[in-house]
Amino acid sequence: MVQATPKALWALAALLFTWSSLAASIKSRGSAGLFLDLADLGVDVTKRQTNNLAGYLGAFFLGADPYVYFYLSNGNDALSFRALNRGQPVIRPTKGTTGVRDPTIVPGGGSESGRKWYIIGTDLHIGRTNWDAAQRTGSRGIFVWESTDLINWTNERLVTVEDATAGMVWAPEAIWDPAKGQYLVHWASKFYPTSDPRHTGNPTNIRMRYAYTSDFKTFSAPQTLIDKNPTNIIDLNYLPLSPTSFLRFMKDETRKTVFVEVSNNGLFGTWTRPGGDGAIIQSGVEGPASYLDNVDPRKVHLLLDFYGSDGYRPFESTNPGSNSGWVGSNRNNFPKNLRHGSVLPINGTVYEALRQRWGV
Repeated sequence: MVQATPKALWALAALLFTWSSLAASIKSRGSAGLFLDLADLGVDVTKRQTNNLAGYLGAFFLGADPYVYFYLSNGNDALSFRALNRGQPVIRPTKGTTGVRDPTIVPGGGSESGRKWYIIGTDLHIGRTNWDAAQRTGSRGIFVWESTDLINWTNERLVTVEDATAGMVWAPEAIWDPAKGQYLVHWASKFYPTSDPRHTGNPTNIRMRYAYTSDFKTFSAPQTLIDKNPTNIIDLNYLPLSPTSFLRFMKDETRKTVFVEVSNNGLFGTWTRPGGDGAIIQSGVEGPASYLDNVDPRKVHLLLDFYGSDGYRPFESTNPGSNSGWVGSNRNNFPKNLRHGSVLPINGTVYEALRQRWGV
């Protein structure tokens, strides 16, 4: 038998107290939704307040214009953005359908942290096809560009990630998986039987798929990440809070709603939907894009695309690990008609370089 030292016993007691206090806090909040502030979820709020964040860079497409547009915040105001490059696209695809939707900026991880960024997006120009064809015989690849400064974007490529049974590859995003030491890339696809090579019959439901990559050139064999059959799921967006704690937002394409799930034990840990299977943040929306506030370390912002109206509208919460409590933000200085994209917090050096290069 191993005898515990007094020091070890004190450490164990402290750990048990922390977890019992957290459990009591969760219970006292009731069943309407899990209440965990960002500190509870593992975010080092002190570090976030001192890491020289000076603004935000947004990448979007604009309705019928399937190109990448950059928007720069007015300093650390998370709800005030101005178009860069005089409102003209920063990236126009030259491959595939020559249209890109759902652009997301992927910050480098591991040895590429602070040194490399990627933009990935959907290969789809809807003006040159229709929605039925785009889902039956759409592109099976994802667009990729890369940069070492967030200004110069090079090495455009269209990488096929699914086989011929897939009807499409939509809304790819990526997140650094610290447990794997690679990027986890995910997207939405539906599939047809091999006996239906023209994809004229009935497909599967839409599910989230994923693969790993270290360079966005070669990918592991794709696997299913989320399948809520018979429900169709698209537009998955992760928000990392710590090496082991994550939020993931997604669209229920069947019911046209967006909701959040929480994991405190990794990307492949146990995911829970606070409030139960019917809990939602908002209906009639898509393309969730989440980002932490640079000034208030306990606040999360969430852009939701009102696709039948004026595009993205901002929401916010200091209880992001819940489907309840999200409120509409002030939209006085938030541009209209921005469509599914992403927002990246940036430091002062990058902020000034973007402003000098692209103008506002």
